[in-house]
Amino acid sequence: MKVLGIESSCDETAAALVTDEKEILSNVICSQIEEHKPFGGVVPETAARAHLEKIDFTVKKALEDAGSELSETSAIAGTCGPGLIGGVIVGSVFARTLAMVLNVPFVAVNHLEAHALSVRLTDDVQFPYLVLSISGGHCHLCIVRSAADFEILGKTSDDSVGESFDKTAKLLGFGYPGGPAVEKAAAFGDDRRFSLPRPMCRNGSLDFSFAGLKTAVRLAAEKCKTDRDKFDLCASFQKAVADVLSYKMREALKVCEKKNVALTAVAAVGGVAANKSVGIVLQNVCDRFGMRFFTPPLRLCTDNGAMAAWVGIEKLKIGLCDGLKFAPRPRWPLP
Repeated sequence: MKVLGIESSCDETAAALVTDEKEILSNVICSQIEEHKPFGGVVPETAARAHLEKIDFTVKKALEDAGSELSETSAIAGTCGPGLIGGVIVGSVFARTLAMVLNVPFVAVNHLEAHALSVRLTDDVQFPYLVLSISGGHCHLCIVRSAADFEILGKTSDDSVGESFDKTAKLLGFGYPGGPAVEKAAAFGDDRRFSLPRPMCRNGSLDFSFAGLKTAVRLAAEKCKTDRDKFDLCASFQKAVADVLSYKMREALKVCEKKNVALTAVAAVGGVAANKSVGIVLQNVCDRFGMRFFTPPLRLCTDNGAMAAWVGIEKLKIGLCDGLKFAPRPRWPLP
C-alpha cells in the first residue's frame, strides 16, 4: 500500500509517499521561512497564497522522488485541521480532488494525530504510550491508546511553547524561526542569570500556560543591552521551558501509574522536540521512571507529509476513511 500524504496547516507545504511497510519513499517540504521572516512570524494570508503556489510542485516532486506514478497511489491522506484555515483549505481541497479523480480512499488527517502517531512510523512504539506534543501552535499531553483513541491529560490554556520560542527570538532580534535561533544563543548563555517563572508547576497540574513566561521574558528583554545579556536570557528562558515540560511529564507519568495504564513508551513530538536541551531533561525523567523515550527524527519533528501519510495508513488498517465532503477545520480537538 502506498499512501500520499499532504500537509499545509501552517507554513510548510509538504507531500510524501509512504508504504504500509514504514518505507518513506519521499518526503518533500517547501518551507515558507523567507516569506515570513520579514514579519518575525507566520502571516496567515501570506501562508495561504504560498501553499496555493507551491502545492502542485510539491506533490509532483514527491511522486518523482519516490519513482512512482500517481496512478499507483492506494489512498490520499490530507491534513484537514487544526491550523491556519487558508492553508488547510488549500491542502485539503487538493487532497480530496486527487482522491476523487483516482477513485481511492481519502483520509482526513488531524494534525495533532499526525504528530502523535509519527513516532510509530520510525520506531517500534506500541499502544498505549504517552505523548507530549510541543510545537509552534500546540502543546498538550495525552495517552495514545490507538490510532483513533487519544485521552487528553493536559493542554495549554493560552500560548503554545513553540510560539514562546518565536516571540523570545523576535524580542531579542534573532529573527524567524525562533526555536533554532534561541537554542543556538542559549548555548553561549548562563541559564541562572535571569529569574523566570515556571507557570502552573504545582499541585500536580498537567495543564500548561506560557503567557506569563512570555511577559517575564519581554520585561527582561527591555534590560538587555549586550549580546551577553541576550544569550543569558535565551539560556534562562530555555531552562524555564525545560523545567516546565519535565515537571508536566513527571506528573503525567504519576497519573498513568495511578490509573494503572501500562505504558509501553513516552514520546515528545513537534518542533520543540528537536531542541536538544529539552530532549535531555525529558530523557532523564523517563530514565527515572524506567520508560523508553522517543522523539521523531528531526525531519519528522516539524510539519511534514510523511506523518500525514502515516495517519492514513494507520486509519485504513483499522477500516477508517472519510468522505470527500469532509470540511476543513481551523479547530479540531483530538478524538
